[in-house]
Amino acid sequence: MAQTVGDYVISRLGSWGITRIYGYPGDGINGILGALNRAQDRMRFIQVRHEEMAAFMACAHAKFSGEVGVCLATSGPGAIHLLNGLYDAQLDHQPVVAIVGQSARMAMGGSFQQEVDLLSLFKDVAHEYVQMGTTPEQVRHLIDRAVRIARAERTVTCIILPNDLQELDAAEPPRAHGAIQSGTGFASPRVIPRDVDLRRAADLLNRGERVAMLVGAGALHAGDEVIEVAQALGAGVAKALLGKAVVPDDYPFVTGAIGLLGTKPSYDLMMECDTLLMVGSNFPYTEFLPEPGRAKGIQIDIDPRLLSIRYPMDVNLVGDSQETLRLLLPLLQRKTS
Repeated sequence: MAQTVGDYVISRLGSWGITRIYGYPGDGINGILGALNRAQDRMRFIQVRHEEMAAFMACAHAKFSGEVGVCLATSGPGAIHLLNGLYDAQLDHQPVVAIVGQSARMAMGGSFQQEVDLLSLFKDVAHEYVQMGTTPEQVRHLIDRAVRIARAERTVTCIILPNDLQELDAAEPPRAHGAIQSGTGFASPRVIPRDVDLRRAADLLNRGERVAMLVGAGALHAGDEVIEVAQALGAGVAKALLGKAVVPDDYPFVTGAIGLLGTKPSYDLMMECDTLLMVGSNFPYTEFLPEPGRAKGIQIDIDPRLLSIRYPMDVNLVGDSQETLRLLLPLLQRKTS
């Protein structure tokens, strides 16, 4: 039996190291479901009770494994049901690829049963990359780009595959004008701030007498470094909701959660500090942060778009939180108070 486009999709996802797909069956993805049945030794299909759960589970998979999560749903209402879980992934900066079915290509534009403009539907939640396949030769780069962009941008991407396309024989792109020869593989870059900016940040932190730290999800892999910096600066550490697991609550300098469900010590810490160090957090409620102008601010985030949007920071450091804190530590003067 010739390899179908559905088989090729599963094979190409496997080339990216993906071994699990969360989804719910439907007519619009029968070609892919058949391929999953033939690839049970290589790809595990986790059938959920509702498409919304498939997207949430793919997001959780990304959060707990660090890998790309993949969810699968049929066309029309099945695809629509994915949105809540995909927005969870987008807003928490998790790499998730959504694969959805669509009406047959010859029926599109004809108000066919359950036909939905899926490109428009997913354009917000998957705005970094949402594309529809129309030929077998196109599928290779659709998969490659969707997975690579999801990993590189830590976001949601979406591939739309008409149901008749899934049943066609797979085909590699020719070596011809207009064809795209894409490949697999991705390695995360090392992102660190410039030395001059690290020194500026250290100078502010060394001058501070009452330093507060706010840590979020971007510091989950930097718990030891957060503790070392807090001990060096004599700083209190408050935690945004997604940063709850960064450091244990029973450390004496940890004040717990911050915000609407936060603690009074965290509130007092922010109201009385003269220097704020925010690490890997996009905490939204600015009324729980120091009054602008009362504290010097330093922020560390790997996404420059998230810098200095919650508090007017004096120094913005673009970099991985663990690496940046490690580089910052030798520049800090240990406080004795």
